[in-house]
Amino acid sequence: MNGADCVVRTLMAAGLDVCFANPGTSEMALVAALDRAPGMRCILGLFEGVVTGAADGYGRMAGKPAVSLLHCGPGLANGLANLHNARRANVPLVNIVGDHATYHRAYFPPLAADAEAAARPFSHWVQTATSTATIGHEVAACIEAASAPPGKVATLIVPANIAWSDGASLRAVAQPKTPAAVPFDVVDRVIAILKSGEPAALMLGGSSSLEAGMKAAGRIAAAAPVRLFGQMFNTRITRGPHLPALELVPYNVDAALEKLSGLKHIILCGAKPPVAFFAYPGKPSSLAPPDCRFAVLAGDGEDGVAALEAVADQLGGVERRKPSRRPIPEGEGELTPEAIAQSVAALLPEGAVVVNEALTSGRSLFEMTNHAAPHDWLELTGGSIGIGIPLATGAAVACPDRRTVCLQADGSGMYTLQGLWTQAREKLNVTTVIYANRAYAILRQELAALGVAEPGRNATDMMDLGRPDLDWVSLAKGMGVEGVRVTSAEQFNDAFKASLKHSGPFLIEAVV
Repeated sequence: MNGADCVVRTLMAAGLDVCFANPGTSEMALVAALDRAPGMRCILGLFEGVVTGAADGYGRMAGKPAVSLLHCGPGLANGLANLHNARRANVPLVNIVGDHATYHRAYFPPLAADAEAAARPFSHWVQTATSTATIGHEVAACIEAASAPPGKVATLIVPANIAWSDGASLRAVAQPKTPAAVPFDVVDRVIAILKSGEPAALMLGGSSSLEAGMKAAGRIAAAAPVRLFGQMFNTRITRGPHLPALELVPYNVDAALEKLSGLKHIILCGAKPPVAFFAYPGKPSSLAPPDCRFAVLAGDGEDGVAALEAVADQLGGVERRKPSRRPIPEGEGELTPEAIAQSVAALLPEGAVVVNEALTSGRSLFEMTNHAAPHDWLELTGGSIGIGIPLATGAAVACPDRRTVCLQADGSGMYTLQGLWTQAREKLNVTTVIYANRAYAILRQELAALGVAEPGRNATDMMDLGRPDLDWVSLAKGMGVEGVRVTSAEQFNDAFKASLKHSGPFLIEAVV
């Protein structure tokens, strides 16, 4: 058995049967091995950022690693932005990177690069396969690293000659570790905080913001005076009228400081302390009040859901009854971000997967969809834009029977619009809403935050997406995706309803 077959057979034996790929010459032995594994679904991305972003979306929704296959150091470099997002989201991801044959590196060929050094800041675990005889152990270790709670990005670099040479042997992959139990004294300390009467917030992240964790948090909030928060950007939040509504930490520093003001305690469950996205003159980096104290109920690798349930049980919190869902009116009149949010809340189908990279235009989306039909909400965790379309692609592969709705800013959408082609090829049920404000609007706000009220020509040109205007309907059509442009709320409502009945991907360019 050659090294490539060993890699693929080990992946399959561990239940990893989806591979998002953009391979090159150094990966041809791996491609041939994938061809000999009919149970493996191979999905081509036309850009490496689509590959890594789709693997992220799949991991978030499937709860197990996808595989990404990239070509040498430069191909890896093209995928690093969304690998960064996956790492910050603690998404399980097995990243296989081909490389030059070991003996060929000495000749310094054009694609020669230190792939291991490039991968290290964007991966939790990195290793280069050392021989065909040991690759079975190395790929098993890669899978085990990726599957460790709460989920990790693991990169294995495979030189071409190790992949094509014979002499490999399989090694069984150990069962994934279960999250560690939270000590009883930690639970008792949190209960003491909640009973103290001092203003407190419970901030959820990771698996704690899924269904079971949300129900337990709702029971805690019913029994103690505590506010429920999500991080500024969460990996995945399960939402619906039967679950408590989370407050999110705002992106804007002043708004975040105001929202968190007065808190004496922030209890972290799978979440990190809230910090400003960037530094600003005269403003703090930490968003918590200066006299606020942090308590960690559950950290990375710990069972936050069980800890929440233990706290709820001791407090005697009762689960809220599932309310009858009230109709939400659709947006009307002028097509504004708020009208779109209103319509999405009204029309979202039950069980949808919502991917939000609307950025500036999406500031009201989360709050306005609090009472929408039950759905899962995925966000830009690492701040590296260009994840929306790929993330939706991977989520739709993981959940083919659910409608995926991608709410996408036009500027960041251009980073990885090739993902539309993958959606068309795979016939994925994705509705993409493009907020066409034809600007990097968020940069205008950032410049204003530095005191530049009236930017000049050079600054304006770096934030304006006009001259010419992007034509998203034509871009989508060129990639095999049906699309329509809308300029009123009523047109948007009709297009959104039509998209939900449409088999395969559909794009709506909303001119706002």
